[in-house]
Amino acid sequence: MKNYIKILLVLLLFPVLAIAQDDDTKDSTKVKEALERPAFESATLIENPTNVLFAKNTLEVQMQHRFGLLNETNTLAGIYGDGANIRIALSYAIHERLTIGFGTTKNSRLQDFNWKAALLRQTRSNSMPVSVSYYGNFTIDARPESTFNLEQDRYSFFNQVIIAKKFSPNVSMQIAPSVSHFNAVGTDMENDMFAIAFGGRVKISPQTAIIFDYSQPITQFDSDPKPGISIGTEFSTSAHAFQIFLTNYSGIVPQQNYMKNQNDFFKSDFMIGFNITRNYNF
Repeated sequence: MKNYIKILLVLLLFPVLAIAQDDDTKDSTKVKEALERPAFESATLIENPTNVLFAKNTLEVQMQHRFGLLNETNTLAGIYGDGANIRIALSYAIHERLTIGFGTTKNSRLQDFNWKAALLRQTRSNSMPVSVSYYGNFTIDARPESTFNLEQDRYSFFNQVIIAKKFSPNVSMQIAPSVSHFNAVGTDMENDMFAIAFGGRVKISPQTAIIFDYSQPITQFDSDPKPGISIGTEFSTSAHAFQIFLTNYSGIVPQQNYMKNQNDFFKSDFMIGFNITRNYNF
């Protein structure tokens, strides 16, 4: 556990050091190279964060909802399903390269504190061909005390590096390796889960795009979690994005999905979900 904390501290400090070093090494006499437009419209691509960070002093309001499984009976396509889940969150850009946020999730009463930092940004000349961002969170399970043996059993962590590229005005892709950690897990699980996600966006009109997201757990244990598969449509404006999709992930908070998902997309264990975001500039 001590080693994990050390690794987590290094990951938290690395983005700050990278930003500081980049600022210190800028040549004031050199013309700043134009950055490529963001690869995605929203800070979230269905189930995973994207590389998108907003201008300084931007407040993003998020609402993410997952209905119950479609294959359940008498639930009106999952709308009345017992497994429905919702997360409401805020994030604030304290710098054009650094955002912090907080979210609360219905299932397991999860309270997540999260942050995202831009390490590298794609340029229009392609001298920097990709954008690289780091996303992390610290999550507390706020269910009653009787649910846990120790206070520390409530804690889980998530760290992800997001490598994104805008190939053309209409096509963007990203790949995102990650590690999830739970302080307490069942005897048939491991505390750490390494995983990798792939996602993309293809515009079919100025405001509409087809989006997809695939998340593959790598660490294996007795109750192996199933991979996440999601596909849907995004409608966006300059300050608003609405995504509606089919997904087999219901946890919403990333480490819940990667560590605990048992829904098999190919056995019709999927649900309707949507993400809504709205930005306010101050």
